[in-house]
Amino acid sequence: DLMATAAFVRTMLGISPSAYAEALDELGQENTAIVIACILQRAQHINTPGGYLRVLTEKARAGQFSAGPMLMALLNTQGASTTMAGARARAG
Repeated sequence: DLMATAAFVRTMLGISPSAYAEALDELGQENTAIVIACILQRAQHINTPGGYLRVLTEKARAGQFSAGPMLMALLNTQGASTTMAGARARAG
């Protein structure tokens, strides 16, 4: 389901079929889906999602990128936001 959703979401993000295909070739289906999900979560901070995906694909090709740390950073950011919101609710 995640991979099918990523294929759908990539069009909404404006990621070209060629950028997506290159990511699939280099990262594999699962990691590409994870990266697309992370891009979607941070879309308001990413000017060109397709370009960003291409940069990550090139980094992976050079052995300088793994989806794991990207996912962990997103989870840590999400956790910090939840913790801060909870602290504000308790303080209010």
